[in-house]
Amino acid sequence: MSIEHHVIFAGGGTGGHLYPGLAIARALVRRDPNVRPYFVGARRGIEREVLPQTEFAHLLLDLHPLYRPNVWQNWKTLRGAGSAWIAMNLLGARLRPSLVVGTGGYASGMALAWAFWQRVPIVQHIGDSHPGMTARWFTRMSQEAYLGFPEAEGYLPHGGTTFCVTGNPIEPPPAVRPDRGEAKARWGFPASRRVVLVFGGSQGARAINQAVAAWIDQGLPDDICILWGTGKGQYDGFKHFDGANVRVVPYLSPIRDAYAASDVAFVRGGMMGTSELCAWGLPMVICPLPTAANDHQTANAVALEQAGAAVHLPQRELNATRLDLILRGLLHDPARLTALSAGALARARPHAADEIAQHILRRLEVPVRPPTR
Repeated sequence: MSIEHHVIFAGGGTGGHLYPGLAIARALVRRDPNVRPYFVGARRGIEREVLPQTEFAHLLLDLHPLYRPNVWQNWKTLRGAGSAWIAMNLLGARLRPSLVVGTGGYASGMALAWAFWQRVPIVQHIGDSHPGMTARWFTRMSQEAYLGFPEAEGYLPHGGTTFCVTGNPIEPPPAVRPDRGEAKARWGFPASRRVVLVFGGSQGARAINQAVAAWIDQGLPDDICILWGTGKGQYDGFKHFDGANVRVVPYLSPIRDAYAASDVAFVRGGMMGTSELCAWGLPMVICPLPTAANDHQTANAVALEQAGAAVHLPQRELNATRLDLILRGLLHDPARLTALSAGALARARPHAADEIAQHILRRLEVPVRPPTR
């Protein structure tokens, strides 16, 4: 008789701390339908909108981050922690989980603390090269930590934790890559043109959008086209740039069509976007968000630049002239593009979700089977 294993996934606040958990949970269920994922997150995070649209049961708690600049606001954190602890006790008594998987962010802290107190085994997925505070706090309490960047291990305390460099769970590229010329045609670009892919997340990146707009105003080279995802919140301010050589959209959907059509990407330094670009072998110019927690996007950009996969362009140096110099230089240097592409592919771990699922199933003492499709 098969044994059901309830596995709690704890994380959220942002997509980078939620979507990896969803990918891992689905990989687990594909390999063993007796695994029952259950998600715990924050009412104020992105999971409030995303989780109700998924197939997974979930619980949203009144969780808040630590407010460091305005410490007086931490009364919300303390109040929420009390009610969240009670809710976790009730959930734990009902599910009796076999394992808690932390995927990062303030939304994971309470469930991980509860698991440690109740002696429920903990594992974590740590996606960025510079781990956040919650991930660092709970590393010593974790049996395993699955790292998106190998550089992360240097920031984590060493004890009894086993570190596994798995990469970040993403949707892998198709086994047979689309023809790039055909992919360009789908966006209305000639096959002979070089395409720069631009995006800065679902809400967009204002500094990136403004720099691209200034670059176009300065005079776009005739042999370069731009495929530009402005983000929903900023589309109206930049949609007038849409034309023969520039496609402006709020979202790049499906994103794989955008990757297939592009020769180089100009992006922020988030772990999920850069992991997908590595899997596609796309050279990157990374302009990190300077206000990201722990400046983790800069750490990601530096790691990828040192790996020969990207060019790091700090936001303080970003302007139309500098952007033109870098992108024009790359697109007119096929050898450099090829080297960056090879560097990206060397860092790629497109099957990270399945690899992490195998580790977890071994922890649960479940025979590792091929996934069902």
